[in-house]
Amino acid sequence: MPSLENFRLTVFRKVAEHLSFRKAAEELYLTQPAVSLQIKALEEDLAVALFDRGGSQVSLTPAGDALLEYAEQSCRLLNEATHAVAAFSGTQSGALTLGASTTIAQYVLPRLLSQFCAAHPRVSPTLTSGNTEEIVKAVEREKIALGFIEGPPRSRDLTLTPFLEDELVLLVPAAHAWAERNEIAPEELARAPLLMRERGSGTRHIVELALEKQHIRRSALNVVMELDSTEAIKSAVEAGLGVGFVSRWAIAKDARFGSAFCIVEIKGLRFRRHFVLVSRKASELSGPAAEFRNFVLATTTATGSGKNRDRSKTTKQA
Repeated sequence: MPSLENFRLTVFRKVAEHLSFRKAAEELYLTQPAVSLQIKALEEDLAVALFDRGGSQVSLTPAGDALLEYAEQSCRLLNEATHAVAAFSGTQSGALTLGASTTIAQYVLPRLLSQFCAAHPRVSPTLTSGNTEEIVKAVEREKIALGFIEGPPRSRDLTLTPFLEDELVLLVPAAHAWAERNEIAPEELARAPLLMRERGSGTRHIVELALEKQHIRRSALNVVMELDSTEAIKSAVEAGLGVGFVSRWAIAKDARFGSAFCIVEIKGLRFRRHFVLVSRKASELSGPAAEFRNFVLATTTATGSGKNRDRSKTTKQA
């Protein structure tokens, strides 16, 4: 469904988002001169400069900051209006902006999106991936309507709905001495070369919390490398660079499991968690976002993978 937003405001929002005429042009499939012309025309209409183009940096002027707030509100209201009108057609249509932490984006959402899009062919989904912290910020700033994260968010006024059970497991190379053992002691892990996800990752947060309960401090861990994705962790383990934690979902269908790497239990430790749906409390979901949320909850319940789900709740964390 076409956007109802004024095109100049669309261009303005993209330049403001990236603080770059070139990046805005690339996202909008325009030439950079075309973007510059749209901004110039908007500034002439308003009789005020919206961007400071001094030097090599682009920044918003105070007038630009003020306009951006209203432009984002306008975009949100027009999207809601589009979805409300589309409901009278009896079918869902329009844009569906999603964000997910990397594990969920790689191993969980593709199957769900495939099923959803088959039932709703007029919906156009966009999926952005990042770590838990990045996805929460995107939801807060209304860059995406619905987020899927792995760990507890450090945010406020968010609606959280657990939807899928997960467990983190310790992956070791198949040739590692631990591969022949049923389990290891927690203190052995502290001495091992450990591959960790980057700061802000939900996986890292869960692992550090669980180890601290066993009196293993972060500073005591022998972290030899930080990596920004589960696939990178798996490849590094396979190469013998160390041991690392990954989601069970990440190895469920991996042909390398058993031959390149295997799971080792840690005595007295289980790293269980729920994947969580995140949306803004202040903005009630509507249109494709609401439909997809309901679909995800219904699908994970029907397959039994979302059992023991708590009710939606609102967090107000500092």
